Amino acid sequence: MNSPETSTTDDSILLRQIALGDEAAFNQLFRNYWEKVYADAYRRLKDHAKAQDVVQEIFTNIWQNRQWQSIQYLPAYLHTAVRNRVINAMTKKKPVHAFFGLLDELPEHNAADTNLLWKEVVQAYEALLATLPPKRQAIFRMRYQQGLSTKDIADQLGIKRKTIQNQLGKAIDLFKISLLRIGLLVFVSMF
Repeated sequence: MNSPETSTTDDSILLRQIALGDEAAFNQLFRNYWEKVYADAYRRLKDHAKAQDVVQEIFTNIWQNRQWQSIQYLPAYLHTAVRNRVINAMTKKKPVHAFFGLLDELPEHNAADTNLLWKEVVQAYEALLATLPPKRQAIFRMRYQQGLSTKDIADQLGIKRKTIQNQLGKAIDLFKISLLRIGLLVFVSMF
């Protein structure tokens, strides 16, 4: 069995190779650690699917951020990453705008009409989202569709957290106005 110093050296070599885009090194790192990461996540979550999601998120993050990530001691990094992802998973509630809550409360006169209206609302939402500048759109999707924190988004995109918050604020302002109009149309058409 390797000593901790040898393991740290091996990890450092693999991480340097991964930073250069070496997929074989990444696969080796994954094989070395996925079981430990999964066990740590499962121990905390008691849910196989969520634990697998945590493993996938952590290793995807390592690969996606390989060029600028500086990991000094991989076991500690992985332990902290699991802890943070588990906390996010346990506290994360899908952000729901009051407008979507209103749709859930509408009386179901006709399920076909309700489904059609819902499809139209989703299409309007996607069309509105497509009007955002590409960076703002990506930030909005990462925050509200993937459930990432502003800190995680800032880390992934390599920009300041305040910039992320400003971009989200501008997007939300647009959505408030537009979704209110859509919501009123849906509400009126139901009655």
